[in-house]
Amino acid sequence: MANNHKRPATLLPPPLVYVAALWASWELNNLAPLSFPKVSNLGWLLVVLGSLLLLWAASTMLKHKTTVNPYASVNRLVESGPFHFSRNPIYLADSVIYLGVMLIWGFLWPLLFYPMVWAALHYGVIKNEEAHLSARFGEEYAEYCRRVRRWI
Repeated sequence: MANNHKRPATLLPPPLVYVAALWASWELNNLAPLSFPKVSNLGWLLVVLGSLLLLWAASTMLKHKTTVNPYASVNRLVESGPFHFSRNPIYLADSVIYLGVMLIWGFLWPLLFYPMVWAALHYGVIKNEEAHLSARFGEEYAEYCRRVRRWI
């Protein structure tokens, strides 16, 4: 059993979960197209907004001198910036970008893969990060969880 006090027992590299699902979507769409009319303008808006949220979250963590690495131990519980409204703003940002790419491509495959992406993140990453944060910060983290939703 991993010592969650030292570091999260993260099972999967979070960005690669999204990349793998998009790659599989691209490949499957070449074999069996499931297309809809592209909504490129909205897609690019979501990519930009997701990217800005990701940068805001990462810079907030760095400002508080803690890591963005999902395999490393955190130094501080960050509750400001985007962490004021989401416990997982980076994964929220990744999901917004993922949806934006789907709209730009005009493929339904990413939407069909998203439940697997969500499950991989939830059980392979987020639950382990939450166990680490709970072990590190105890009641302070429990109170934060009562105030702030996991996603939005």
